[in-house]
Amino acid sequence: MSSSRPSTNSSSPDRRETLRRQREAADAASRRTRHVIRAAWIAGLAVIALMLGVTVWSVARPGQTGGATGALVVPAGATDAGAVVLGDRAATVTVSIYADFMCPYCGQFERANGADLANAVSSGKAKLEIHPMSFLDPQSSGTRYSTRAANAFVTIANADPGHALDFYRVLYENQPAEGSSGLSDAQLVAFAQQVGVPASVTADFGRQSWVPWVQKITDQAWDSGIKGTPTVKINGEVFGGDVYTAGPLARAIEDAASA
Repeated sequence: MSSSRPSTNSSSPDRRETLRRQREAADAASRRTRHVIRAAWIAGLAVIALMLGVTVWSVARPGQTGGATGALVVPAGATDAGAVVLGDRAATVTVSIYADFMCPYCGQFERANGADLANAVSSGKAKLEIHPMSFLDPQSSGTRYSTRAANAFVTIANADPGHALDFYRVLYENQPAEGSSGLSDAQLVAFAQQVGVPASVTADFGRQSWVPWVQKITDQAWDSGIKGTPTVKINGEVFGGDVYTAGPLARAIEDAASA
């Protein structure tokens, strides 16, 4: 039996044209899909780059995240090197301390030497130059504790210097752990009033008037060659003794006073 199949010769050109158009349409659709995917990737990368840029800026400039919008004002009696002076300015021995209120090693230093330093100041043997730095702001869970504590300290040193050293010491006696949120604004006020600072002074903590200056002196300290905190100098020379044990620093101050 012979098979029979319809002839396709007369329709072959039309069929080939149809297939060609189908391929062209498919290619066009594929190109459009690739363009959409490529545009989506570019848009996604742009968003990621923007997010990374914001993150890097926040980390690199922690002090710019919430308060340094006012004019830079220098506290009364501050040194050109960026320190507030506590004690008799005529004292022959100057002890310079570079510290951050969140720095655990600074707390260890203060707990070992705080009483000796207070005695040296009260006796007139030495004066302190405190450089309150704020580079550990990123270690306070976004609360900028280093800056807030430094601002409170400078506020007192400027308006009520007789209580500044007591406040400095009580902050280290109650130092929060690095990585915590730090002391709250209300706690800073409470500790200040605990050592005798009047409410008229603590009311100024929230103004953050000294934040621009604190940021400036933090950068200034690094630029001057400070490598870390605590850094202690006696009459301009870095003290190389044990700063975490009571005694060596006190003896160095005595030696400097007797020289």
